[in-house]
Amino acid sequence: MSDTIVPDTEHRGLVAMLPQRPRDLAQLARFDRPIGWWLLFWPCVWGVWLAGSGAQFVLLGWFLLGSIAMRGAGCVYNDIVDAKLDAKVARTAVRPVASGRVSKRLAWGWLIVLCLIGLVVLLQLRLGAQVIALASLVLVAAYPFMKRITWWPQAWLGMVFSWGLPVGWFAMRSDNWDVLAAVYAGTIAWIIGYDTIYALQDREDDALVGIRSSALRMGANVQSGVGLFYLAAVGLWGLGIWLYRPDWIALLALVPVALHLFWQVATLEPDDPDNPLERFRSNRWAGALMAAACFVIGNA
Repeated sequence: MSDTIVPDTEHRGLVAMLPQRPRDLAQLARFDRPIGWWLLFWPCVWGVWLAGSGAQFVLLGWFLLGSIAMRGAGCVYNDIVDAKLDAKVARTAVRPVASGRVSKRLAWGWLIVLCLIGLVVLLQLRLGAQVIALASLVLVAAYPFMKRITWWPQAWLGMVFSWGLPVGWFAMRSDNWDVLAAVYAGTIAWIIGYDTIYALQDREDDALVGIRSSALRMGANVQSGVGLFYLAAVGLWGLGIWLYRPDWIALLALVPVALHLFWQVATLEPDDPDNPLERFRSNRWAGALMAAACFVIGNA
């Protein structure tokens, strides 16, 4: 069983109880690793709550379903494109497509199913939000190729995983583009930071097979580099909040998430085999703290 469970799965017991084929498809869509859809979901929440239209729990429920389905679809697509590269990296060699347990034909079929679920979610949104959501498909399609042509694929991922923010915003309103731009830019910086932490796990294998990443680019300065991106994130979020509500008290809502990001950097151990994954996963709480800040600022 151990050879079919990805090393950083969070639910070994749940995945192990599934029959082989459903287990492989669940792993292919990363259902056993919910951190990915949390990180895709939180910017959607930020956009909705910062827009100042109340809790909107029904809408957020649709966004949660969409985040799970589309994060899964993105992972399936990524694994189809990267099958040969994944087979050369120890951490990813056991993935269903790379290992041969799932054929590419079946993977494409599973991708279509997940996209159909995403389509159902899309139809629940107003037209402006639908257009914004569909525009993300170009970014998603190009992402797997970025690690081959740039040292900063994390920046491209930042644009993709931040996209829920404008979708959530446009689901509620279509003004204050300056606010949206500042918060969106800050979210990209946050994602570059946390995905650099994630990429620390693969530095040696990536270097051997020619995969590029910000973790490799920063080298020995990776801890300070992540710190600078997190600092930029907080600064840009603060700018967006100031443009939206020019009140020093409103900026205090950012203190908890800023302290959490500072803790991540201060306790990051780049060469430890477990520490980077733990710090990466802790960003679900960073997302929750930022969501709380957006709700307070948008609905006070």
